[in-house]
Amino acid sequence: MTNPESTTSGTQVDLRYLVHGMDCTSCALKIEDAVEQLGGAEDIQVNYKTQVLELRLDEATTPRSAVEEKIQGLGYRVAPLG
Repeated sequence: MTNPESTTSGTQVDLRYLVHGMDCTSCALKIEDAVEQLGGAEDIQVNYKTQVLELRLDEATTPRSAVEEKIQGLGYRVAPLG
């Protein structure tokens, strides 16, 4: 069985999330800025049209649950894609 999150090196993983509630580029930028503030998050891309967040995360620095909580704290619903 293939893991939908590909490990890139060590504790870095590529993650994809469906983020419900984005309706404009400002929403996407708000999420991108919030996730960027978390340590270990790189290559952050948010597309409000597809409602998808993609990023590379170093889980030794920041667990994925912290990313999910950060997004939920902004008022959006988030679910892993895979």
